[in-house]
Amino acid sequence: MTATRSRRGGALAIVLFTVGSSAFAQSPYPDRAITMIVPFPPGGVADTVARPVAEALGRELKQTVIVENRVGAGGAIGIAQAARAAPDGYTLLMSLSSISILPQADRILERKPAYRLDQFRPIARFTADPTVFVVRADAPWRTLAEFVADARHRPGTYNYGSSGNYGTMHVPMEMFKASAGFRMTHIPYTGAGPAIVALLAGQVDALASGPSTVVQQIQGGKLRALAHWGEQPLAALPGVPSLTQSGYPVRFAQWSALFVPSSTPQNVVQRLRTAAARVAADPAVRQTVGKAGSPIEYLDAPEFQTYWDKDAATMTQAVRRIGKLE
Repeated sequence: MTATRSRRGGALAIVLFTVGSSAFAQSPYPDRAITMIVPFPPGGVADTVARPVAEALGRELKQTVIVENRVGAGGAIGIAQAARAAPDGYTLLMSLSSISILPQADRILERKPAYRLDQFRPIARFTADPTVFVVRADAPWRTLAEFVADARHRPGTYNYGSSGNYGTMHVPMEMFKASAGFRMTHIPYTGAGPAIVALLAGQVDALASGPSTVVQQIQGGKLRALAHWGEQPLAALPGVPSLTQSGYPVRFAQWSALFVPSSTPQNVVQRLRTAAARVAADPAVRQTVGKAGSPIEYLDAPEFQTYWDKDAATMTQAVRRIGKLE
């Protein structure tokens, strides 16, 4: 009798646990606040895109989406944190194209990569900005040709700032230097914002940055754009030539995209994809992001995955050409 009751009690416990677990697993997503990790400081491209996207995503998901800047190591610290997060849809990553660069950089530096690309699953790409080559408005160079001629004449005299070694402000400049045949000293900072502050303060002579972080200073007469890394004219900077037009066949896009850990459940991924598509079409988001100089260039997950694979291969080759940095 006691054994029978024990077995019945055990069976009942199993049933209740199963029902409870099923109910928990099927609880609607999301049912609490979501964190969006931005692996760069405020003021950079990723942060500029992340904040209006997070606000609109919160409206779509009916939960608060908190932007958390986790900076350091050119973005690797925040990206690695997102890679280790629980795959439940409550930790998102808004990253730049540097996500593809940093693992290869770690291998070149003979250290274990902070994360792997296969630890992430893409949700959507929001922007794809060609970087812009800028100098201070009071600099002696009014055209790209003038700058290149001076830099060639005085190799190593000038320096440029970036968001960190092998980042999206470093790699395009190295690609440009190699194509144009001049030397500059690289000064890495902790993000695009600090690098631009350094340029405005005269601590560096030039830099490559996404349009959204420099267009206001250009329009305000503080910075001058000499060229960009795109294929088409930039609406925010009419009249600024591309490097290709100037004789240097170099292209680079500083894109921003939303990711989740790779094992995130399909229903959560689909919920986020649907919400991201609506956010990308939101007139307020398009106006806010576009006004900052980064027009929405939305790609849903499948199309973005194809684009990402190709772009990652190109960036890997570029990092290999840069080689090991001391």
